Amino acid sequence: MIWDVHLQKVLTQAESRFELNLAFKSSAPRLVLLGPSGAGKTLTLKMMAGIHQPDAGHVVVAGQHLYDSAAGTNLQPQARRLAYMFQDYALFPHLTVRQNIAFALRKGWFNAQRDSMDATVQSWIEVMQLQAVSGHYPHHISGGQRQRTALARSLVSLPAALLLDEPFAALDQALRKSLRDELRDLQAELKLPMLLITHDDKDVAALADEVVQVNSGRVVSTALAAEATRT
Repeated sequence: MIWDVHLQKVLTQAESRFELNLAFKSSAPRLVLLGPSGAGKTLTLKMMAGIHQPDAGHVVVAGQHLYDSAAGTNLQPQARRLAYMFQDYALFPHLTVRQNIAFALRKGWFNAQRDSMDATVQSWIEVMQLQAVSGHYPHHISGGQRQRTALARSLVSLPAALLLDEPFAALDQALRKSLRDELRDLQAELKLPMLLITHDDKDVAALADEVVQVNSGRVVSTALAAEATRT
């Protein structure tokens, strides 16, 4: 079992109330949470990563107990070893591509030197084909290059699993297709468990082994990817 998640959270604002009570288990190396905006997908991902605090539940990834309200377990985000790639990529605008990738290896808040030639960082620059723009700042590179930079920053610290928050949402359709293919091939090569959230059926068709459909903070259904794309 790779994914064993049960999370509960109640959010209230003014007179609105959102109650999430979401549970799923899966052995799929590539799992997709599929659902409309406002279904609770991003909230679930952030609670898994330790960025947002659940009210109750548990998170077990690849056999590691990351959070369990009953047992009093609540690992800090850094200790969970889950790489989280934000929808907007969250690159530091004042750091170059190389520095953004190297930042994940730094202790504390000191930035990597602009001319740093760390071998691990360099290897990911080459894997992501970013050699030509490694000294550029995020606003000087393309959307696809920003995504590759964010992905390299997520992977450089050798995480236990990869969490992706709608990673193709900011890209045009042609670029989405090529980057889906690249991500699928990279995941297969690294054998790194990956959980991706989306509302796009094309992401499901390209990347999912299994699909968990979510709506209004609940799991609606689970299915193998081939079954999900037929429905």
